[in-house]
Amino acid sequence: ELAGTRREPGHPAGHGVRERASALRRRNGSDVDDALRIVDDYRHAAQEINTLRASDAPDASRDLEYLEATYADLHDIIHRPARRAWQVLLSVLRDRIPAALHAMRVHVFAVTLLFVIAGVAGFWMVIAYPDLIQLFASPNLIATVERGELWTDGLLNVTPSAVLSVDILTNNVVVSFFAFCSGAIFGLGTFYIIGMNGLSLGAIFALTAQHDLAGRLFDFVVAHGCVELSCICIAGAAGSYIGEALVRPGTHTRAEAFRLASAESIRVLLAVTLLLIVCGFIEGYVSPNAEVPRWARVTIGVGFWLFMVSFLRGYVFGRSRGGAPVAS
Repeated sequence: ELAGTRREPGHPAGHGVRERASALRRRNGSDVDDALRIVDDYRHAAQEINTLRASDAPDASRDLEYLEATYADLHDIIHRPARRAWQVLLSVLRDRIPAALHAMRVHVFAVTLLFVIAGVAGFWMVIAYPDLIQLFASPNLIATVERGELWTDGLLNVTPSAVLSVDILTNNVVVSFFAFCSGAIFGLGTFYIIGMNGLSLGAIFALTAQHDLAGRLFDFVVAHGCVELSCICIAGAAGSYIGEALVRPGTHTRAEAFRLASAESIRVLLAVTLLLIVCGFIEGYVSPNAEVPRWARVTIGVGFWLFMVSFLRGYVFGRSRGGAPVAS
């Protein structure tokens, strides 16, 4: 017998045990009694296998074969990893994303610095040579600003906030994914995307400054832009991290270095996508709303940026300096 299971006529030993093991495997959880019975079955199965191996009975080989299969099932049940999807997700958000960002901290700094330098360069170019704005803005946008208007004026009168949020969210995610994927081209794609975005933003601010509209553009951008631009830089840094793994694989093969870098970068991209979803709602409901005062926009922008920092460092999920990682 195995833990109270009788050998039924016409069935090999352990038939009921194997049925219990199969039933337990199909369930996501079990109570203490189920677990204890399976452990007892596992121990008794090992004992009976040893007994049958020493037996000369005619049907010993048939029963032994079935018991060994049952023993293997019980082994899989006892040693299978626990199914804790919520704990795996918590581990990713609390520990693995901060660890991945720490590994690519130099890339984040370098890409952010590139964006700032490009923005300052774009601003200076248009201030010094106003005709260069045609490289960064469409004729319609330039004409609108020259009339003393922003292209964002009356945006909610044309498109409902819900539709606008979805459109903006989609565009932001596409830009971030493009900055990420282009970084795999040995980092050259990230250099181009981040550099052009910085030049364009600086040039547009220079154009609006020449027509006394920079303050109004700042009001539109600040609520969502702090996090949105940070996310684009982080996505570009994740892409360049993959690009560097291809250029300098170290002790790994290029394929192995690419796989390891991609695993860390994808986690960061997940966090960026979640943050951009919130940015889309802010840009759809707050940024174009003329009734929201500047102080509220600055508060939302700076507050959300601080939340982003806490989110990416795992503090939102209870992580603290030197804290033990969540088991997953």
